Amino acid sequence: MRPKITSTIPLGSSDARWIGLKKINYTDEDGKQRIWECAERKTRGKSGIDAVSILAILRSRTNAFPLSTVVVEQYRPPIDKIVVGTSETCLIDAQETAEQAAIRELKEETGYKAERIMDSSPVIVSDPGMTNANMKLVVVSVLLDNKLETPPSKPDDGEHIEKRVIPLDKLKAALKEYDEKGYAVDAKLSYFAAGYDVAQRIRDGAFF
Repeated sequence: MRPKITSTIPLGSSDARWIGLKKINYTDEDGKQRIWECAERKTRGKSGIDAVSILAILRSRTNAFPLSTVVVEQYRPPIDKIVVGTSETCLIDAQETAEQAAIRELKEETGYKAERIMDSSPVIVSDPGMTNANMKLVVVSVLLDNKLETPPSKPDDGEHIEKRVIPLDKLKAALKEYDEKGYAVDAKLSYFAAGYDVAQRIRDGAFF
């Protein structure tokens, strides 16, 4: 069964469990008084980080398959579409780091076990004109033996997630196909695919 929106109603900040609306009064560079409206999360913990986005790099000990990544397909009610993106979490447990949360969430959502952290970004924002929500991008390495395995995942109750493994050099084209089929592509994954494609073209001399 395809999920669908059955109704929408206005939601006051006092009734919202996860987010709130804020009116900001500030002075701009010209000394003028201005107003800004934004949304903010109510779930930010002591870490100061709202979410972790996980980019998993799958590789083979024997080069049995090309460098790849795993993407997840998940319905998102705010846009009423299935979104294709990286595995990510918006809740970091009280006693864990963002990197530990990334390893845990990757295992739960995709079944893949990270062998090590390859990179962890500073705290970043994705839509600062709309919200103060932030995140870290954690890149992890998943090392497989001699074939591309698809382990079972254990998503939380109510999470309906499909996963797909895509070679990195075909990621940009795959995301274009998703768009043409009516899926929504998450910006973080799209930026990575575009950056990877540009890096390959520079390496191959296509920009010179």
